[in-house]
Amino acid sequence: MTTNQDLTFINEKIGEESRVVERILAEMEKVIVGQRVLLERMMIALITSGHILLEGVPGLAKTLAVKTMAEVLDLKFSRIQFTPDLLPADLTGTLVFNPKTSEFVTRKGPIFTNLLLADEINRAPAKVQSALLESMQELQVTIGETTHPIEKPFMVMATQNPIEQEGTYPLPEAQIDRFLLKVKITYPTKEEEKAIVNRMTSTLKPDVQKVCSIEDIFRLNQSCQMVYIDDKIKDYIVNLVFATRFPEEAGLGKLKNLIQFGASPRASIYLTETAKALAFVRRRGYVTPEDIKTIGRDVLRHRLILSYEAEAEELTTDDIITEIFDNIVVP
Repeated sequence: MTTNQDLTFINEKIGEESRVVERILAEMEKVIVGQRVLLERMMIALITSGHILLEGVPGLAKTLAVKTMAEVLDLKFSRIQFTPDLLPADLTGTLVFNPKTSEFVTRKGPIFTNLLLADEINRAPAKVQSALLESMQELQVTIGETTHPIEKPFMVMATQNPIEQEGTYPLPEAQIDRFLLKVKITYPTKEEEKAIVNRMTSTLKPDVQKVCSIEDIFRLNQSCQMVYIDDKIKDYIVNLVFATRFPEEAGLGKLKNLIQFGASPRASIYLTETAKALAFVRRRGYVTPEDIKTIGRDVLRHRLILSYEAEAEELTTDDIITEIFDNIVVP
């Protein structure tokens, strides 16, 4: 049982350990205007060793954000532009015959990096998208008969454009469930856009500094585990996830015919991990129900499969999640 004295110690320790997160975010904001939510979610994914699926129209600094993070953290960065003619070997690498030695040697692909930007991931067919599955879940890639480990930290940040459906391939449910978060990016405000114009058209480009090492990132991961989450909050998380599977048992019978498949057990695990990471990023040593609501949409929105009836009523997964949050009792 955690006492008030323990909570005070944890809170002070987290406040001290999470200072580096503020330095990282401040350094990234030298380049990225606004988009605080996106930057926080990227830090959460990095701390929890998860992956992000970004959805937004072109020009919202998705590529720039991950490149900037790689510079600030001094990590290896690779970008893959997904196209219909891409092959799995273009991601993972392949075996190449060496005529001098009469042997096949492994040529590793761009997937062997720390931060991987999978740009417009839904433009490549399923066989290419699924080439990421092993690396995302197992942190390894099999080429031929040999399995090669991927160095930690490893984060995939995939982007997709919501306004174009022609020539695209929707992500398989098995793969989309492996993404820790699905973040929707919106347009900047007028003030932010003016700041973007001023910054990007200036002859003096922002210069970011490296503020932490790979060892610091591993320490952040360990420190995040210290964040306290009460059993009542865990019950709240499980109740939310179960409400997506059996809405009538949660008093939400009107959602029964709108949800075809509810969230998987990964949703409960990821809600717990991301809520702790959000509290950590915000320099707090304990999780509140508000943390669950703040991060919950990003964790759940890609894990619900709606019925044809919901689509006919032009409902989105966000609408369903809002209904669930509004009706499940908060501890």
